[in-house]
Amino acid sequence: MAAAVSDEIRPTSGAVSPRMSSSPSLTRRGRSASTGYRGTSKASLSCVSLSSSAYPPCLGNGSSSQLYGGLNARPMTSASPGSPVGQNGNPRIRLVGTDSPNGSQSKTIPMPTDLRPVSRGVPRGNEAIEENVVAQFPPRQRTLDFWRDMPDEIKMRIFRHLTPKEIVRASSVSKAWHKMCFDGQLWSSVDTTEYYRQISSDSLVKIITSGGPFVKDLNLRGCVQLQEKWSSEGERISDMCRNVVNFSLEGCRIDKTAIHYFLLRNPRLEYINLSGLASVKNSAMKIIAQSCPQLETLNVSWCTNVNTSGLKRVVQSCPRLKDLRASEITGFNDEEFALELFERNTLERLIMSRTDLTDQCLQVIIHGVDPEMDVLADRPIVPPRRFKHLDIHQCTDLTDDGVKSLAHNVPDLQGLQISQCSQLSDDSVIAIIRTTPLLTHLDVEDIDALSNNTLIELANSPCAPHLEHLNVSYCESLGDTGMLQVMKSCPSLRSVEMDNTRISDLSLMEACFRMRKRGYDENLPQVGLRLVVFDCANVTWAGVKEVLSNNAYIPRSRKPSPAVITVTQTVDPVTGGTVVTSSTSPPPPPPVYPNQVIQLKCFYGWQMTVDEHMKRVLRGDLASANRLDRKWADYMMATEEAGAAGAGARRRRRRAREAERLYNADDADDAYDGGVVSALGGRRRRAQSGGCAIM
Repeated sequence: MAAAVSDEIRPTSGAVSPRMSSSPSLTRRGRSASTGYRGTSKASLSCVSLSSSAYPPCLGNGSSSQLYGGLNARPMTSASPGSPVGQNGNPRIRLVGTDSPNGSQSKTIPMPTDLRPVSRGVPRGNEAIEENVVAQFPPRQRTLDFWRDMPDEIKMRIFRHLTPKEIVRASSVSKAWHKMCFDGQLWSSVDTTEYYRQISSDSLVKIITSGGPFVKDLNLRGCVQLQEKWSSEGERISDMCRNVVNFSLEGCRIDKTAIHYFLLRNPRLEYINLSGLASVKNSAMKIIAQSCPQLETLNVSWCTNVNTSGLKRVVQSCPRLKDLRASEITGFNDEEFALELFERNTLERLIMSRTDLTDQCLQVIIHGVDPEMDVLADRPIVPPRRFKHLDIHQCTDLTDDGVKSLAHNVPDLQGLQISQCSQLSDDSVIAIIRTTPLLTHLDVEDIDALSNNTLIELANSPCAPHLEHLNVSYCESLGDTGMLQVMKSCPSLRSVEMDNTRISDLSLMEACFRMRKRGYDENLPQVGLRLVVFDCANVTWAGVKEVLSNNAYIPRSRKPSPAVITVTQTVDPVTGGTVVTSSTSPPPPPPVYPNQVIQLKCFYGWQMTVDEHMKRVLRGDLASANRLDRKWADYMMATEEAGAAGAGARRRRRRAREAERLYNADDADDAYDGGVVSALGGRRRRAQSGGCAIM
């Protein structure tokens, strides 16, 4: 059914005109059908006619029963007695068509006001009203509380950046902060190394219990103030902390019951440190063997009530054991325990220092009992041991026969400590050095039988490029013959202890030369090599001065050149005048420092000067370090001259006193004091007169 739409609706006063009807109703009312109605078509509901017609416009309610299915239940009354209204009180809707006699009717409707385009800067009608309302009722500004609106997860993330001391201090800000500061998420690791002397037992117990099941790392080393708390609060601490992985009680005072209860409640323990506890006995080892199958590291050094009988159960029941530290534990002469260690070939670190270990037990640990022998090489055919660090120092019963068993059987060995084993000689040490290509730490202190052959073999061994730490102190037979070879062949050296040996200044000079090979850079220097040379009779102050000079040495090619201003005077050929031009060279490059320097420990009378020189070098003040070096050298030379006999003794003593005064003077005076340099490299004393203060 087609429908015609006009431009607007023009209401008029008067009776309400029906707007829709059918042919029977029009016949009954005694008037003709509307011009917009098709007589031939079937009667139906059409859209509202907006065109002008002969009938007066309808001002009644458009919600008729024909349109809305009689949903409008409110009765309609006529506005005047003469108005024709239907029986149900609802006005009719007039149907129109395209064949209306009014041929000029429009086919569009006007756009709503809020959608019409307007000129820029001209507000719409409704916008102007809204602006007035906004001006009269300004909106209330919203206040933002970032901390209150922040999620708790982000707050916890922020608190994790604080140290334990700062977290405890922040807990006094408010109740909310107190609750957050003692949340278990912040205390998954309780390490009292830095504050164990400053915290009370009550506060420490509160921190541990606040962490509760979140605590995984619990280090109570040196917390002797918990002695009474372990008796009264030990069970509560153990019940709340059941997920501990790393546990350390070194140096604590704790009773046996508390230790047993804690070990039983924490089956996930992987690291246990009970060193130095007299309350730890073999019964604790039995509990560890039964309750801690994931154990990897056990430290029971200096536990006087523990022996290898208890350790045997741990070795048998803990298949993941990698680190066993048992210094000063009795029973290492038991071959049954040694056989358990051989069968448990998982250990990477084994510390048996100061024990009663014998050659037979060490051989059993390395290749078992009655192994199959290789006829050609005369070596046992056994799987290689996984040891990376082996400490058997001060095992006085060991000889070359037992230590030689390490050769060819510990290919992964990185650290070996066999110091103070007085019965060892070059044979066993050289055999080990030749078959350990990954060796980085070697400690052979106080082995009198060692000679320079050991150092020469060390320099030629496969481990020479990797060697970092070497200790040959109190090996009085060692000298420059072997140490020079080590300095040349071991470029990765970081620490060499050679006190009470026969080395001389030549070894120090070689170390300085090798240190210069490590290059120079714009960054501040770092300590690259530590040398211990005190009580070495052949080391003089000249060798120490060589080290000081090397630490502050910069090659001439790397020294920054000062800026140069060049002035050129020319004659202008046109005017005949003189033209002066100046040019400045580019700015100098940044200062250059040695990459690594030598930290020296020498004779105690020189040590203060060496330490002060090192401080200046590390902070980049090389000029000040060189001044101190020159002053100290002048002082040492003047002191030696003053002690010489013969003519001119008074003059030499006077020069020694002058050098000592300059050496002890404040280094800051060098930048401001005048005067000329004396023959000894110092400055002459300025004249002091007793004149008036003004002059």
